[in-house]
Amino acid sequence: MIRKMMNRKVVFKMVVLFIVLTLLTNQIMPYNNKHIFPDSIAAEATKALSYFPELDNVAITFKFKTHIKKSTMQAQPKFGSFFRGRSKRSYVVLINKNIKIASKEFKTDAIPKDVMIGWLGHELGHIIDYQHKSNLELLWFGITYLMSENHIKEAERAADTYAVSHGMADYILKTKNFILNHAEIDNSYKLRIKKYYLSPEEIMAMVEQRTSAN
Repeated sequence: MIRKMMNRKVVFKMVVLFIVLTLLTNQIMPYNNKHIFPDSIAAEATKALSYFPELDNVAITFKFKTHIKKSTMQAQPKFGSFFRGRSKRSYVVLINKNIKIASKEFKTDAIPKDVMIGWLGHELGHIIDYQHKSNLELLWFGITYLMSENHIKEAERAADTYAVSHGMADYILKTKNFILNHAEIDNSYKLRIKKYYLSPEEIMAMVEQRTSAN
């Protein structure tokens, strides 16, 4: 009798523990089988995605890559889904494993959490932009991005604008300031950011304009 009661207590405690752990896990990392990301940036990716509810049913894979030319991250449609309708497209966000600071390279997933969220938010801004384009428009976008500096500027500023309009201004600003104010980040990368992307001042002006409009 006593042994049965003890066994019931053990089972009850295990059930309670399982429920608590399940609730905690769901709060920290909501499950979405459309979104795949490395464990090392799971919290940051989940946070960035939370600002883009319209992407909840869009298949997006975040993965590290050894080298991405001239970029830290790059969002693009997966080749196999390119010829499907936009509602069935899937995307990949490539993340450079290392970021070069002066003569040293550091792991990208070791940068400050809010900076990573802002970086990912910018890439999700690109995906929002892609979702508004037909397959033909997306093909032309890719061609002109490779051939025209003006188009690069237009595309990067559009991605920033989408991220800011989705409430990510603070994160985008932290990412910009991390790059522009970091004494050891390669100057050529800073110049690229200044040339093609929204400046911190432009972002603040956008936020003020939206605030006054509301």
